[in-house]
Amino acid sequence: MSIACNTAKMTDKNGDLSFLNQAPSQWRDEPSKPIGYAPREETVFLSGGLTLLQDKLVEAALNSMNINFIALPNPDFKSFQTGKAFGNRGQCNPTYFTVGNLVKYLQKLRDEQGMSSEEIVRKYVYITAGGCGPCRFGMYITEYKKALRDAGFEGFRLTSFEHDKGIFQGEAIENQLIDFNPKFFVTLVKSVIIGDILNLLGYKMRPYEVEKGSTDSALAECKEIVSQAFLSHKSLLQAMWKCRTVLEKVKLDRIQVKPKVMVMGEFWAAMTEGDGNYNLHRFLEAEGAECIPQPILNRLLLSLWEAEQALNQNEGLAAAHSKSIDFANVKKRLLIRAGKAAVKTHFTLYAKAVGLHDYEIPNMEKLAELARGYYTLECSGGEGHLEVAHLIESVKHNLAHLVISIKPFGCMPSSAVSDGIQSLVTSRYPQANFLSIETSGEGAANFYSRVQMALFKAKQSAKEEYEALDIPETIPEKLNHYLYQPKNEKAGTAAQLIYSITV
Repeated sequence: MSIACNTAKMTDKNGDLSFLNQAPSQWRDEPSKPIGYAPREETVFLSGGLTLLQDKLVEAALNSMNINFIALPNPDFKSFQTGKAFGNRGQCNPTYFTVGNLVKYLQKLRDEQGMSSEEIVRKYVYITAGGCGPCRFGMYITEYKKALRDAGFEGFRLTSFEHDKGIFQGEAIENQLIDFNPKFFVTLVKSVIIGDILNLLGYKMRPYEVEKGSTDSALAECKEIVSQAFLSHKSLLQAMWKCRTVLEKVKLDRIQVKPKVMVMGEFWAAMTEGDGNYNLHRFLEAEGAECIPQPILNRLLLSLWEAEQALNQNEGLAAAHSKSIDFANVKKRLLIRAGKAAVKTHFTLYAKAVGLHDYEIPNMEKLAELARGYYTLECSGGEGHLEVAHLIESVKHNLAHLVISIKPFGCMPSSAVSDGIQSLVTSRYPQANFLSIETSGEGAANFYSRVQMALFKAKQSAKEEYEALDIPETIPEKLNHYLYQPKNEKAGTAAQLIYSITV
């Protein structure tokens, strides 16, 4: 946040320079006039920006705790245009998409539903994410306020989650609106984890569905089942088991040779499902590929790993000056370990219930060792060393035929890795099929062209891998059931399935 003297008037009509004697104070972005904000019971919380399925599960989870929460619609190209119209120049496209999406939603409330700007500002609060390090993400709050003010919603309240500082509230009044207790975070994480699991299954099944759209229909039904479980405070494990019976009805033809494409990179660009990344995942599927997305679970575990590493460094410095035990650090370490155990336990339980058997929870220590020779692990910002580690892991363990690192145009943390460090990785692993690509909100034709060129090589690799196997004359029915998920040295799904019954 900027530090400045509170000296809006440099001089008066008589040339008074008395402000020079004023003590400097923290600059604050406050509305020009006092606003009587609505009490908690009348306040509506807005957010969004996860996958489509996760946004809705988060909405149900928070509403189950009597928090009036609405997940915003998926950002589209109009959101991008709105963000550019009201935002500053030179921002990355996640800023334009997310800021513009909020402004567009509030404009709809005002222009189509007849709410006044004053009522919207009084009743609504937006929850976003903050950041630090070499990223403009840390300036999101300021960008939101600037765009909201120019769009006619001055004083609209915002609260921000800092990924490395826990929770940071933008204004003091917001501390009275949500009780950020352990129950809040546990419920929120559960909804995100379940969304990860269902998304992973969707990407495994959709490329092989016999009836187009059947996987999305089944996932929509699962979303309603889990949402109702949250809202009625019923067992989420039972809800996930019920989802298994829904997914089992989707007919699959998995003996189709399709290249596997791992999509990673900047968090928002790699995760969003829409115009923000030119609908990359659906485009790959339409081109005959199977996607391997990066679940939000990875980012949760990375944050816990970074917190533990920072604690280790602090303890090392403290030990050099004092031999006494810092019990505050002991408490932090216990909380970090409890957090890791809780995330892994809940993911495993829900995954087993719904039938996701072959997904291995990332081992952050092993990934750090893979990247150590290429990336300074003490550096934070963006996805840190994970981009490097995922590419090396993909090559060493034959996880994908193509790895795509996607990020916004000019994204400093991701570009430094994917355009810089990864060139060293690919020189040492020449068999890697790696594509670093940027999004800007525009220029889709060039984007698709580059993806198609990389995908051509991936298709050839998948075909050669499959044709090298001894294909049986008859295919066992179990191979087309989503619950059969063998793991072996082959990358493609069809090759994995055939290899599993011929060795």
